[in-house]
Amino acid sequence: MGAASAKHDVFQAIADPTRRSLLKMLVDKEMPVTAISGHFPISRTAVSKHLRILADAGLVKERKVGRETRYRFDPDPLTELKQWLSFYERFWDNKMALLKNFVESEDNK
Repeated sequence: MGAASAKHDVFQAIADPTRRSLLKMLVDKEMPVTAISGHFPISRTAVSKHLRILADAGLVKERKVGRETRYRFDPDPLTELKQWLSFYERFWDNKMALLKNFVESEDNK
């Protein structure tokens, strides 16, 4: 499988701050690339490339309306990310509990 035909995974897709901003913008409404690109200091071609990566990861869906393509957010692929992160929550929770115990201990007052 060539690099051009390889699909992007959710982790790759959200790694870029521009793509995270795109997702945030598309949460509540469907938008065409012309409207989206007006919110970024990059070219419409660059925005389209970011949208393509998000679409390859399944995070945005495309819909043709006349001659324009509209994009909307699809949160379903984020389930994979949530599952991955939930495994590591126990480490955060443990560290927070240790910090709480340390701060509240009699020895540190």
